[in-house]
Amino acid sequence: MALSSESSSSSLKPIPGSYGIPFLGAIRDRHDFLYHQGRDKFFATRIQKYNSTVIRTNMPPGPFVSSDPRVIALLDGASFPVLFDNRKVEKLNVFEGTFMPSTAFTGGHRVCSYLDTREPKHALLKRFFLNALATRKDAVVPLFRNCLHESLCEIEDQLSKKDEADFNAVFDQASFNFLFRLFCDNKDPSHTILGSKGPKLISTWLLFQLAPLGTLGLPKIFNYVEDFIIRTLPLPAFFTKSNYHKLYEAFRTSATALLDEAEKVGLGRDEACHNVVFMACFNSYGGLKNQFPMLLKWVGLCGEKLHADLRSEIRGVVKEEGGVTVGALEKMRLVKSVVYETMRIEPLVPYQYGRAREDLVVQSHDASFKVKKGEMLFGYQPFATKDSRIFEDAEVFVPGRFVGEGEKMLAHVFWSNGRETEEPTPSDKQCPGKNLVVLLCRLFLAELFLRYDTFEFEFKESGFGPRITITSLTKASTF
Repeated sequence: MALSSESSSSSLKPIPGSYGIPFLGAIRDRHDFLYHQGRDKFFATRIQKYNSTVIRTNMPPGPFVSSDPRVIALLDGASFPVLFDNRKVEKLNVFEGTFMPSTAFTGGHRVCSYLDTREPKHALLKRFFLNALATRKDAVVPLFRNCLHESLCEIEDQLSKKDEADFNAVFDQASFNFLFRLFCDNKDPSHTILGSKGPKLISTWLLFQLAPLGTLGLPKIFNYVEDFIIRTLPLPAFFTKSNYHKLYEAFRTSATALLDEAEKVGLGRDEACHNVVFMACFNSYGGLKNQFPMLLKWVGLCGEKLHADLRSEIRGVVKEEGGVTVGALEKMRLVKSVVYETMRIEPLVPYQYGRAREDLVVQSHDASFKVKKGEMLFGYQPFATKDSRIFEDAEVFVPGRFVGEGEKMLAHVFWSNGRETEEPTPSDKQCPGKNLVVLLCRLFLAELFLRYDTFEFEFKESGFGPRITITSLTKASTF
């Protein structure tokens, strides 16, 4: 939690930690974070060393991509939520952290994700997104069910031919097709300049923007070569210009009704289209690309007992309600809890950043710390949402954690850049598609267990989420 700066200065502790020798300290921390220790161990060892969950450290990418990698890391569920207080924290150009990719990646525009809440365009764009989703809400369930049907048929077809199916590839295409159809009046992206290449075009565009923040997972012998190539200078947008132009043209010519709505609220058509591309391809597709594999992984790891409980609830509710509707999904308590638990134990966006607008006090479970105006705050969400002082068995996936009285704990689930108990507004940075993502995940589970009794899979973790291979599907025996 964040306290006002009126807190007694005598009760404040200095923030422990170290940035090390300028330049060299940032390089050392970057190598520890990406190559030697990994994310969790990097923070865990520093929490233990300094006996504090609020510490000073450097975050990637560091030199030379970022001019100032220094942050104050918030590593528990008590300190993390200050990042949601836009009265105290500025979000100007911090969407990706301590650096901002060139606006050449987005047609020369600073899109909404990089705007601070006090910039006039932020509220205008955020309201436009919220209204766009609201006016299309009735199309979501039938449209996504159709995409799911096509995708599950494709997985069955792959299994019949080679005894395994590439879940990620199939659902990357499904996610993009759904989003394109949703925002483009149900137009098929394969009938545009994109053909079937939308996901590949987006992936390359995303990679060039996000590469400085992570590792490509190459053999260790290549670590320092990789580090030099992707973090010495910002990767140029030139190499993705052709890909981005195709995405832009596809939305410009297909999302005509949506762009008409943008002009009516005072947005320029070109600026609105670049923002729509970013919202649909970076925020939405980039999220769903990892969210469905994460959900399937955790449900799969729980095994047959959870599968039996899910199919019993899903089939019972659908029979009672007469079909798969928003109302029916709302009655599936276990399904809802499983989705929230996935988002808690493996949040889609692990990092959150914000710069202090003013001198302020941040409070962890054990101490209060003064943060000076202009200092960068960084929150590592997996440590906040797996805080053992908030959640019992915090490191364990508990399917029914949020059923019944457990719903109260949703206030400590932050995957959407806000509390799960709060709704996004034009004046905050919470994901405008928060409720859509939750709905799609519930719908995915509902369709999966209406069609199948159980499934078997293999997975491999990567820097860009789990890679899932389906090895068997057991068709529904009843229903």
